[in-house]
Amino acid sequence: MNGRQSISIAVLTEDQDDVALINSTLRDGGQAAHCHWISHPHDLDETLARKNVELIVLNCDKYPDSIPAVIKQKDRFNPEIPIIALSAEADENAMQQAMKDGACDLVSIGHKSRLQSVVTRELRALRMERALYSTLQSATEYKRQLKEHMAASTSAIALVQEGIITDINDAWAQQFKVQSKDELLGLPLMDCFEPDSQSALKGALVATIAGKWKRDEQLIAKTKMDADQELHLEFTRVDLDDGPSVEIRIKPQLQLAEEPTKLVHDALKRDPTTLFFHRAQFLERVTKRLRRKPDSGTHALVYIRPDKFDELVQKVGLLNSEEVLAQFAEEIRKRLHPRDVAGRFEGTAIMALLERGSARDAQVWGKQLIEHISKFTFEVNEHSVNLNCSVGACGMSEVFSSLEDFVAATRAAWVDARSAGGSTSILSETADEDTKQREFDAIWVKHLKAALMDDRFRLAKLPIAGLRSDSFQMFDVLVRMIDEQGNSVLPSEFIPAAERNNMMKHVDRWMFKAAVEFCEKSDADRVFVRLSKQSILDKSTIPWMRNEFEKLKFEPSRIIIQIPEEDAAKHIKQTKALVQKSRKLGVGFAIEHYGIDQERFQILDMLEPEYIKIDGELIHALMKDTSLQRSVEKIVAAAKERDIQTVAERVENANAMAVLFQLGLDFMQGHYVHEPEVVLEDTDSGVQRTLSELAAASGS
Repeated sequence: MNGRQSISIAVLTEDQDDVALINSTLRDGGQAAHCHWISHPHDLDETLARKNVELIVLNCDKYPDSIPAVIKQKDRFNPEIPIIALSAEADENAMQQAMKDGACDLVSIGHKSRLQSVVTRELRALRMERALYSTLQSATEYKRQLKEHMAASTSAIALVQEGIITDINDAWAQQFKVQSKDELLGLPLMDCFEPDSQSALKGALVATIAGKWKRDEQLIAKTKMDADQELHLEFTRVDLDDGPSVEIRIKPQLQLAEEPTKLVHDALKRDPTTLFFHRAQFLERVTKRLRRKPDSGTHALVYIRPDKFDELVQKVGLLNSEEVLAQFAEEIRKRLHPRDVAGRFEGTAIMALLERGSARDAQVWGKQLIEHISKFTFEVNEHSVNLNCSVGACGMSEVFSSLEDFVAATRAAWVDARSAGGSTSILSETADEDTKQREFDAIWVKHLKAALMDDRFRLAKLPIAGLRSDSFQMFDVLVRMIDEQGNSVLPSEFIPAAERNNMMKHVDRWMFKAAVEFCEKSDADRVFVRLSKQSILDKSTIPWMRNEFEKLKFEPSRIIIQIPEEDAAKHIKQTKALVQKSRKLGVGFAIEHYGIDQERFQILDMLEPEYIKIDGELIHALMKDTSLQRSVEKIVAAAKERDIQTVAERVENANAMAVLFQLGLDFMQGHYVHEPEVVLEDTDSGVQRTLSELAAASGS
């Protein structure tokens, strides 16, 4: 209670001076009082009936009725109203008797400060009791409405508290094919779903309770009853009287009837064993895909083949070997992104066109596949077998004059992997390509120099979202080049040429200055700027950074330099020296693409980064690979022990976000959070606009 609240008090006394006394006493104590003078019992009935009386003050010496009589009278209207008794004298015995009669307390008329305290105490207790009652009533009503809503809904709905199913509707019972609701009530929710879906489910539940789950997001999960059926789940937090719960609703999926002819045609395009496209169909789709450039990153081909498959055929038999190949293909399918396309190329070989950030990412994808296959047991009839595979990878480049050259280079990389002993992922680097590459690099170097001279580089900012807290505004920054026609050129097209021709230092420095400028024009708390191998090895990098900070009078702590784990490990001495010197400037440090060599914690102790960014290829495979989840969990635990914040790269959907939340990561970035946004300045107006806005304006 505070002084701004008006207290409605009925003062029972024959002496009107008592009303003025109580009014002034309470006002002196900072309490605004509205007093109703009641001189006779019949006036009390009318006042209680018409006024919202919160407190009764009874002068026992100057009122006809006793305390019990007043209580009996007021209980007919509102039993909650407390009564404070007044008397000229109030000793311990008198207080005890008054309270025995039903008053809350007895106060002497001359003790004003005690009257103030008692009034404050009783009003607070009354209002708290009313608030509690109102809350309980609201919770009970909400629970009743929730039950009615669940019963009336045609969608399958379950209530889950601390992982346990507490209520379901009939549609949920039908979905999970139980005769009675009691068969599911009290059971762990995880018992209803496939192990591959459980980590994402746990994360979604925790994220929903924490208020980090978007209401319109859907999680895709599979039940133990029908592992082939995917359910789309929606999560909502509901607060009940026994604590917060999660309402899970199965989103109905529209079933589009497909013509039998279309189904037959589609089946004819696919290999019956692997269910990937036949070679001709695969190459047709690859040709179409290569005509357009990805929105970000590059295309890469991978050629995958089991090692020593002939020995496996001898062990399990020719017919059973096809079943092993089918299972092998299914494990590959689980690791493909939605935009990837795969086909059975020749014999036991499978080829896939991937969309990745760089060709190196395709090689890492191959490494992850190889590791997974090596631990996987293939079951066929009475046989349990293991096998290994090798992967050749090749990034799309202008050096390839035809699809034939691109495919040949990819297969040649696989031959190198097999020759190296198998169970290896190798990225294509051939002499013929190097010759052609030099010719194209000469062209790119001219473009790069011209773009630097003409200031035709642009910064693209990629928000980093908090999984635990949104208290910090953080961004990763990427670079785009604008060609002479005003078109945006992706990094995957010019960065490789810049790296091969020792021009990355200039690109790095442009990005660094652009990132500082972005910080000054925004509320960004942290901006991540990547440094190339060339900048790591260049001893002038730190003096140049120091000079820029002094020149711009900029607070360096807002900048985080980031270096790929692979580069940091190869040049550990130079990286350590650079990090130590940059820290003296106040600049933070992050290791990106961390986890290529899983659980390599020594580099964390040597470089002591503030952040590690877990490699995007690990993140994609994380949802369905429990062994990989355990590895990432170890990485997160090791980071927490060292007070390092963790960031997940390339998060693309709600399932991935839920798993990351469950594993304890701190931040995430990727298409699920936000597409990279290029912000340019319109030279005519000086107004900041996005690249698409400027393109639209120039075309109009």
